[in-house]
Amino acid sequence: MAGHGFHVHGPHDHELEHAAHSNDIFSSKIAVMTAIMATVGALLGYEGGATQNSAAMLKNSAAINKTEASNRWSHYQAKSSKQNLAELALLLPASDVKKYETEIERYKAEKDQIKKEAEAFEQRVVELEKASDEALHQHHRWAQAMTAVQIAISLAAIALLTKKKWLEYTSYSVAAAGLGIAALAWMHI
Repeated sequence: MAGHGFHVHGPHDHELEHAAHSNDIFSSKIAVMTAIMATVGALLGYEGGATQNSAAMLKNSAAINKTEASNRWSHYQAKSSKQNLAELALLLPASDVKKYETEIERYKAEKDQIKKEAEAFEQRVVELEKASDEALHQHHRWAQAMTAVQIAISLAAIALLTKKKWLEYTSYSVAAAGLGIAALAWMHI
């Protein structure tokens, strides 16, 4: 095969090629079904990868929001410390009471706003982590469906090599189970 590259074929590949050129109905039917299952498998693999990426992106967004919440709580603590210092300053003799009372009120108002922001980020973290878990569950369903289709293709190859009808029907049953699992993934179940 000089100049044409090196090709490795499994026994079932050789049988599929011969089945495509023969008048053997059994072999032709399995060859067509194997091609269909391989196509379906490719689509399931794509969906599995897409949902896995989605789960990772959602988890990443949750981590970013968690960091933002932490930053807000740190800011809240800093304002609390400043408020506490202003409250202590009120106790000092000859302090400017009006100035420190104004600062205390300002810090309270600022803390309320910062607290609302921190809590909003924390709520967003919960939502994003839930969405990530759901996407990961969906990914597992797509992966299970893909695995079933791959097993069905292997059973079809064995059926083709052994000419066993029961293996052909088992292959179709496993492929149908894979499609059922894919339907569950599509419906987010």
